[in-house]
Amino acid sequence: MTKRLLVPVDGSDPADAALEFTLKEYPDADITALSVVDPTDVGYGSMEAAPSTFDHLQQNAEERTEAVLETARETAAEQGIELTTETVIGVPSRAIVEWAENNDPDGIVIGSHGREGVTRVLLGSVAESVVRRSPVPVTVVR
Repeated sequence: MTKRLLVPVDGSDPADAALEFTLKEYPDADITALSVVDPTDVGYGSMEAAPSTFDHLQQNAEERTEAVLETARETAAEQGIELTTETVIGVPSRAIVEWAENNDPDGIVIGSHGREGVTRVLLGSVAESVVRRSPVPVTVVR
């Protein structure tokens, strides 16, 4: 039976490392690269989110997301692996867990941003939240 794995991607070095790890360690798996568009990054609730500029901000977010997913597809293709990609809108940790609850992958492979100490306490960690809330096993790649 083929493993089904979810790899959240955001264009960061830790996310890229998680994707590369997954492609190397599980070349025969069905891999889905998931990009989460965080509404707060698009500008909801900010001064910039006036109706005249919101469409522009949303378009920029969509373009960034597509670029991240295209890079993930290219990385997989370089290793002869076809990758499924998806985009969801939401708070990243919640959206990742929700996707896993609704799609039943065998596991999640996620990059760690390596925060430590006070920064980790104050800012939280997407990876840490996913580990605590995930309905499936999670591998954190540094």
